Amino acid sequence: MTNPVTQDRRHFEDLALGEVIELGQVTVTRDMIFTFAREFDPLPFHLDEDAARKSLLGGLASSGWQTGALSLRMLVDAFLGQVASCGGLGFENLKWKNPVMAGDTIGGTVTIAGLRRSSSHPQWGIVTLDFDIRNQAGKPVLTMRLANLVECREVAA
Repeated sequence: MTNPVTQDRRHFEDLALGEVIELGQVTVTRDMIFTFAREFDPLPFHLDEDAARKSLLGGLASSGWQTGALSLRMLVDAFLGQVASCGGLGFENLKWKNPVMAGDTIGGTVTIAGLRRSSSHPQWGIVTLDFDIRNQAGKPVLTMRLANLVECREVAA
């Protein structure tokens, strides 16, 4: 049976191992850092420019969780919004490689690193995605592996 909500989206069978998805870019502003930090990560180096300059980071830096959230937003805009995604299953090997500073532009790629059918739910496939997020200088800022559930077009396949 076809799901009318996702019928025009890419399904598990349409995805290819090794496919690289370009995520686009986003510039992280001072205001974005303050707004996110006030609500979710209120540490001094995210909220106070003087304290940030004196910190290990040397300036106003985005929360790593904000970098992750922005990366996921880029993934939805570039890929998952066009896929019959049923939601995330989790992530592993999350690494914040370098801080994202106010004014940095981040972007990158996601590579399909794994594709397998769910053994217990044949209507779903599991896609494994490897993130490589970098700043405008090409320095890595975030890497992680994400697993996502995707509808299969052909349940019996």
